[in-house]
Amino acid sequence: MRIERRKFLRNVSLTMAGALTIRLPAVGRAIQDSQHRLLTTTQPPAEWIASLYERGQATRYLKSRNELQYIGMPVGGIMCGTVYLGGDGRLWLWDIFNKNQEGIEPKVVDYSVNVLDGGKKVRSRDGASYIAPSKDIRPLDQGFALQLRYGNKTEIRKLDEHSWPEISFEATYPMATIRYIDPSLPVEVILEAFSPFIPLNEDDSGLPVTILSYQIKNKSNTPVTATIMGWLENKTALYSAAAAHERVNTVVNGTGWRGINATIRTKDGSNEALEKQFDYGNLCLAAFDKAAMANSAMPEGPLTNKSFTLMPEKQTVKDTGEKLTGAVALYNTIPPGKTIRNDFAISWYSPNLHFNGIEGEGRYYANKFADAVAVMDYVNTHYERLSHESRLWKDTWYDASLPWWFMERTFLNISTLATTTAHRFRSGRFWAWEGVGACEGTCTHVWQYAQAVGRIFPALERDTRERVDLGIALLPDGGILFRGEAEKRPAIDGQAGTVLRIYREHQMSKDSVFLERNWSNIKKATLFIIHQDRNGDGMEDTPMENTLDAVWDGEIAWIVGLCIAAVKAAGLMAAEMNDQEFLAICNDYTEKGRRNMETQLFNGEYFIHQPDKVKGRTVIGSYNTCHIDQVYGQSWAFQVGMDRVIDREKTLSALKALYRYNYKADVGPYIAAHPGGRPYALAGEAGMILNTNPKKEPYPFGVKDAWQLGYFNECMTGFEHQVAAHMMAEGMTDEALTLTRAVHDRYHAAKRNPFNEIECSDHYARAMASYGTFITASGFEYHGPKGYIAFAPTMNKDNFKAPFVTAEGWGTYSQHKGHHALLLKYGKLTLNTLRFQHSSAKQVKLGNKAIPFKAENGFVTIQLDRPIQLQAGQQLDITMV
Repeated sequence: MRIERRKFLRNVSLTMAGALTIRLPAVGRAIQDSQHRLLTTTQPPAEWIASLYERGQATRYLKSRNELQYIGMPVGGIMCGTVYLGGDGRLWLWDIFNKNQEGIEPKVVDYSVNVLDGGKKVRSRDGASYIAPSKDIRPLDQGFALQLRYGNKTEIRKLDEHSWPEISFEATYPMATIRYIDPSLPVEVILEAFSPFIPLNEDDSGLPVTILSYQIKNKSNTPVTATIMGWLENKTALYSAAAAHERVNTVVNGTGWRGINATIRTKDGSNEALEKQFDYGNLCLAAFDKAAMANSAMPEGPLTNKSFTLMPEKQTVKDTGEKLTGAVALYNTIPPGKTIRNDFAISWYSPNLHFNGIEGEGRYYANKFADAVAVMDYVNTHYERLSHESRLWKDTWYDASLPWWFMERTFLNISTLATTTAHRFRSGRFWAWEGVGACEGTCTHVWQYAQAVGRIFPALERDTRERVDLGIALLPDGGILFRGEAEKRPAIDGQAGTVLRIYREHQMSKDSVFLERNWSNIKKATLFIIHQDRNGDGMEDTPMENTLDAVWDGEIAWIVGLCIAAVKAAGLMAAEMNDQEFLAICNDYTEKGRRNMETQLFNGEYFIHQPDKVKGRTVIGSYNTCHIDQVYGQSWAFQVGMDRVIDREKTLSALKALYRYNYKADVGPYIAAHPGGRPYALAGEAGMILNTNPKKEPYPFGVKDAWQLGYFNECMTGFEHQVAAHMMAEGMTDEALTLTRAVHDRYHAAKRNPFNEIECSDHYARAMASYGTFITASGFEYHGPKGYIAFAPTMNKDNFKAPFVTAEGWGTYSQHKGHHALLLKYGKLTLNTLRFQHSSAKQVKLGNKAIPFKAENGFVTIQLDRPIQLQAGQQLDITMV
């Protein structure tokens, strides 16, 4: 697929101009004048900055603005493969058959300049789906249609983009709302599509099913009859099906539901070899109503009135070369002014997941279910709870005072878990690529950026720390293999990030059992970091692999700071374990490291890479450049409620330098002058470059030619989100929102899939750093074993509201001037200590009772005399005057 560069950029500009006819979103720093001409400014106007703070409303992408074609919201269960919800409500992609391909659409796109070491070609791992967004991948036929009868009229409409004058897609992951709009019809049609998604419940969030719930409102004065019909092609064993096989559709009458079971078998009855194929399994289409009609073989051809009168064909068998499509339908009579709701679902079952002999292969959901029919039975039986709790989470998440677009962008990247980036083996083990099918082994130096999983599904992360990082990947000297069985080396940034994650996983636990059980190995992993400081100055200086895929020599600010943060976290855990000897070791390292980092690696404006004293700058490094992760250690510290690990003034100076030198309102001129990077941001788009050269040195990275140099000229969203989270924590809210919005605008649906942030392949794990920006916007701190919770919002402090997730429950926190409230929506929450912002509290009341408190530095800390446990539905009210 060849794309002429000039024509492509022209099309991008036209698309951007179309997108900008609405207030949200603006694209980068691109704005329009009164004639709708695209303008690029070097600094965002004040009114544009002000608009970033506005609450706004849910982003609605429209057919009339050509915004639906690229939308692919992952809408299957987490770690169950990938099924995309399209902008018009049809499902597509269907990467559920264990093919393990690289990229959602493996392809190579011609490009005008060299990209890394790949020449003028862009592969899936280089951003092929960024410059040539994927769409309309439909290996099987699926859809829904509506038959309406009113008065003497009959209308048949497929529920797709071609059949309606307007369709809107509301991008509220994990539940999308699609509206089919035609003012000439007497009805309003709405689709709510989702898979059960319930924070803290990874099992019920990991069901291989997509639910499609249709609402039809009769807005006329006369009755309307409406029949909704759905169909699904039997493409079981999509890749391995052969002439020796035949596909079978069977009508299934479940308890309270009716549907089609789509299977495959061998014609001669010898199914053993077939059942071992990687893509073997079955599919199920159902309506959650025992009155549903079902047909195992839907007639081919255009839809007619007869199509909606499903004949009860109980079973149909066809050769694999023939098309076999099953259908279900529900008939409704809708009185004037009334609304009906019909619930449908599609489940799948492809249990034979394989990754080169890794322990525990096979899919986790196969432990509980024998086939897709069993999945459907479970979902139907528990539908009221599953749908209620999923909708409760959606409502809780978006019922916030923070801007809608911000809540969307910081959360939607957790949909990566519902793609083939992430898997869960039958053993229960979590295992992942960096991006779809690229770079195996749950890479520590990438996944340590992904803040979302540890906060939403903490049990998955705890198990990974214990089973993998402190288990099969732990070396005798405490090093952690950074790709598990797929690697023979530790990576220093991954090592430090993993110790920090261990501290986060401890905080997101209900008690100290996880910490106590793993303490000896945590110490080993921490000592490994300390031992990489060869000269004992607290600054790591051993050449080791890092996330930029090279071994760097010298003392590197971002790695030094990250190691300091990790060892400090270990020290805090040592204090909890009353391990005073190890605490002293950690304190000695962090104190020396911080002092020397601030004096030796700060150049007066930003933090740098000090070359190895022997090799100098003859090897690759960042040296005097302005590197995006230079104060990453402090950023991580804010994610786990630690004190400062780097001086505040120097840190702020470094962040301001990043915004001054690395943030580009339009990356076009920069990437044109610095070729070689992958196209993760294009001309006319805003973003933060990984490394810049403020000193104008001739060879800023030490070497002239190295394939990794291309990284330095790229915009990678995971790093950008990390910086935005840090800026938010330091009070640089304008800059944090601007950077987050730059990413949000690059992924506007008029240009590409909003749900697929791309780095090294699609749905890249590092992008889940976006959740960290929400954490710092809320000023959220939590320590489950201590029963400690704190909030310090950075915006809308007088009228703030946001969700929170703890070890055993989640809900909504709000503060209005002196009133603070925690409303628990799900689970339970045990509290001993609470901390809130308040400038001058003289009295604190818990409910109506005055209680002791401690006020200092603009915060009020409340130490309860005995623990309080909130249950779902209960609210804790605190008033300060």
